[in-house]
Amino acid sequence: MNLKLLSIAAMGAVLAAAPALAQDKNVKIGVLNDMSSLYADIGGPNSLMAAKMAVEDSGLAAKGWKIEVIGADHQNKPDVGVNIARQWADVDHVDMITDTPNSGVMLAVANVAKEKNLVMINSGGGSAVMTGKACNANTISVAYDTYMLANGTGKALTDAGGKSWFFLAADYAFGAALEADTTAAVKAAGGTVLGDVKHPLNTSDFSSFLLQAQSSKANVIGLANAGGDTTNAIKQAAEFGIVQGGQKLAALLFFINDAHALGVKTAQGLEFTDSFYWDDNDATRAFAKRFAERADKHQMPSMTQAGVYSGTLQYLKVLEAMGGNPHDGAKVVAKMKEMPWNDPLFGGDTPLRADGRRMVKAYLREVKKPSESKGEWDLFKTVATISAEDAARPLSQSECPLVKK
Repeated sequence: MNLKLLSIAAMGAVLAAAPALAQDKNVKIGVLNDMSSLYADIGGPNSLMAAKMAVEDSGLAAKGWKIEVIGADHQNKPDVGVNIARQWADVDHVDMITDTPNSGVMLAVANVAKEKNLVMINSGGGSAVMTGKACNANTISVAYDTYMLANGTGKALTDAGGKSWFFLAADYAFGAALEADTTAAVKAAGGTVLGDVKHPLNTSDFSSFLLQAQSSKANVIGLANAGGDTTNAIKQAAEFGIVQGGQKLAALLFFINDAHALGVKTAQGLEFTDSFYWDDNDATRAFAKRFAERADKHQMPSMTQAGVYSGTLQYLKVLEAMGGNPHDGAKVVAKMKEMPWNDPLFGGDTPLRADGRRMVKAYLREVKKPSESKGEWDLFKTVATISAEDAARPLSQSECPLVKK
């Protein structure tokens, strides 16, 4: 056979193989989070369950797809998260990683996603750096970020008279990003920052940190932390009589699980910003009812767990639209940015921007008083709605290398 015929034969083989590749209907999803420590309630096993709910609701199994969901505990350690992500890519052939609370882990795993060409759908990690200078073509963030939190709660409390601030910040990437973004929002609203103190992740004793905050005489003490750190700080602040003394606590990242753990008597009046609450509309209530029936401790879904469900479901819709799984993370994420994303759990039309930031509305909430709460999980009321455009850093200010200016 001459070279021309060989070339034609080779081309024919490639063309014959192309439809088979496009029709690959095998998918493996990895839920990577804190399964056993301070962020377990807001993610943990219930995030794993949320991803499985999305697989069921996609209806793809009935269409011949084989979809597997696995989970692992990153222990809030970036090196552990990276090792798991690498094993998932190289050994277990995972296509998509989701959740990733703890911004240090999130940012480290984002690099693995890029290197191994996986899809990474971040719901739990909050640092806005993820869609800023650390953004890449394989990663997206679907639920919230520190810019949203800062420009919701920080701006609102400063506008309401909280002109001086002092921060208690978790000593890792998330705490640093949240403090920085909130400081910018406070100063833009005419406020000042009197100081800050960093605390170790998952600390049990906030007494020395709270005493520094109390002695600052700041109008507002901003808690730039999350999960168990937030609830412990609030409990111990009550013991010190900080709110009774005239200072206001700002829970800059606060979840329904936190409010439930504290109880409305302790948490009443706290203001915070989020993008999902189980009682927002008929769709959120229906989802929450199904979620709680299956969830550990029958908890209502957190914002991040709802984000895991939403992101996983959209990912599967995109794969179906592509006619199969190309096992090419950057290609899938590019398609996710092209396709519409109609999501009633997060306010309807929620498109993905070039930087990987999903455009979701945000809400300024307040924890209800005991007299206002009508049930165990009836905990929040909405104070204000923030448009998706105001909740996200403007692309004109973006440091993401994917954004053309």
